[in-house]
Amino acid sequence: MDILQTPIEYLKGVGPSRANLLKEELKLHTFQDLLHFFPHRYIDRSTFYKIKNLPKNSSEVQIKGKITKFEMISQKRGKRLVATFTDGDNIIELVWFRGYQWIKESLKLNTSYVIFGRLNWYGNRPNMPHPEMETLENFDKGLSKVLQAVYPSTEKLLNKGISQRVVTKMMGELLQSQKNPFLETLPEDLRNKYKLISKNEALKNIHYPQDQDKLTAAQNRLKYEELFFLQLQLLMKNLQRKQKIKGFVFNKVGDYLNTFFSENLPFELTEAQKRVIREIRKDIGNGQQMNRLLQGDVGSGKTIVALMVM
Repeated sequence: MDILQTPIEYLKGVGPSRANLLKEELKLHTFQDLLHFFPHRYIDRSTFYKIKNLPKNSSEVQIKGKITKFEMISQKRGKRLVATFTDGDNIIELVWFRGYQWIKESLKLNTSYVIFGRLNWYGNRPNMPHPEMETLENFDKGLSKVLQAVYPSTEKLLNKGISQRVVTKMMGELLQSQKNPFLETLPEDLRNKYKLISKNEALKNIHYPQDQDKLTAAQNRLKYEELFFLQLQLLMKNLQRKQKIKGFVFNKVGDYLNTFFSENLPFELTEAQKRVIREIRKDIGNGQQMNRLLQGDVGSGKTIVALMVM
């Protein structure tokens, strides 16, 4: 069995419950589905802010620091979890309005974290609702420290705790466990001609780009491959159709065309028009189904060509 056809529940950190959600919400059934679940945008994670220098707007920012305390606070509807986060000099509040029970159990006091999220301001006091969090140790072990992939998601996944960080961790686990799982699908001379990187390098850099140049190279490779095989599929179907479906053979030019051309046509056809008529004549005389597009500017003579062929 191809390892990439392994059901997604067998990936470390997924399991049956998460697998069912991923299948239901994102149609991710196998390892291969997950690897081809491409990001729809990227976030620059190269900059760290000090809390005192945070921009006074709703920017997305990244901070290093520790949680000194957290508490559950009752509100009109349910509760919220609030944690105090410090970079050593100043503090910012982290707030969760959903999924707070399992988040509370996972938080560790006085442990170095990297947090990332969108700022909220109340007067001069900043907070960050539902931040992405990762221990500094795990962050330093990660595949990319510059551009972070952002994947499509749904409200149901977020409510069940399958955040961007969880999806990113799943992707990293798969890439690191399989090493180089893909056979090369494009011939070497084609890759060299168009300066395309390998399939494995492209998949690694589409999910964990090391820099903008490598991300661009990965996107170019994967886009080219998709178009290449789409075109190959169309050519194959065209060939199969011509082999299986025989066309009616017009084995001679009738008197109507000759009479019209020599006696009734009030102008001389252009060389391009004559060439197209010869090509169509060849098509309808070879016994194979014709599938042809006649393309040209307004006034170029498409109608007279169609009339004469009829």
